[in-house]
Amino acid sequence: MTPKLSKLELQVMEVLWSKGECCVRDIVDTFPVGKKPAYTTIQTTVYRLAAKKALRQAKKVGNVHVFEPLIARSAAQRRLVDEFLGMFGGRAQPLMTHLIETGRLSADDLKEAQRTFQKLREKGGKS
Repeated sequence: MTPKLSKLELQVMEVLWSKGECCVRDIVDTFPVGKKPAYTTIQTTVYRLAAKKALRQAKKVGNVHVFEPLIARSAAQRRLVDEFLGMFGGRAQPLMTHLIETGRLSADDLKEAQRTFQKLREKGGKS
């Protein structure tokens, strides 16, 4: 099962998903100057993620530990979406309406969703 991740944990994971293997300093350096957390904050977050089995130490170069993700971005996203939909009683319609009304859901997004829906239907998935 994909672990539940905090906002900062997701930000750290996003760095690993985007860049691949990183040390704590590499992760810290990706944050904007005005919003850069302390090195020790990111270090603690990385070790918490390791305890949750979201990432692991891939290697050690001198005294520097290099980490890599163990969970996929898509798995973490699915977990977040499922939790979020739970706030709406599992119904996606209120979210879809909001996305359409705010212009965050494009015609291309709808077409892609329809293609995915059709593929799942053909495989005998949920409809």
